[in-house]
Amino acid sequence: MVFRLTHYTCDYSTQAKLVEQRKLKADILATKKELLQTSAQDHFAKWAKLRRSVDKGLADLEKLNGELSSSKTSFSLKFNSAVWISTTGLQFVVGWWYRKSAVFFLPPGWLGPFTWWLSFPFAPSGSVSCGVWQMACRRVIKVGERVAKEVLAGSSVPEAVPSGEKVGPDTDKKS
Repeated sequence: MVFRLTHYTCDYSTQAKLVEQRKLKADILATKKELLQTSAQDHFAKWAKLRRSVDKGLADLEKLNGELSSSKTSFSLKFNSAVWISTTGLQFVVGWWYRKSAVFFLPPGWLGPFTWWLSFPFAPSGSVSCGVWQMACRRVIKVGERVAKEVLAGSSVPEAVPSGEKVGPDTDKKS
């Protein structure tokens, strides 16, 4: 949705082409309606002229649709690249820039032999590196997102039915 809004508001050449496309479609429909009302046997010259007009309009519309599709693809590539750079690319830059820095230090001997893993790859021993901290934060955010979606959507897991009860449309009927 954000993509569509930015595409149609920022790309001014697309707006003019969309107006042209709507006008061309309306013209083709009107000409085609007139073509269908014209008898090919009685008014062949008029019918042939209308048929050529419809064919030319369809060819122009196909060309315009190709241009719009190309424009949308180009804008999509630029937009998605900008989103990726401002989100994921920025994380890579921060991780690279602070690769030798510690986010915080752990108490000595707190995790024993696993302390070296938390300082991986370049942070001082006994600390948590920026890369590990980013990985942990990303994981917490994903789990939080999943929990929020489940809470908002409601539980999709069906309730357990005791083995003695019937499930189906005829459960309300008494024999």
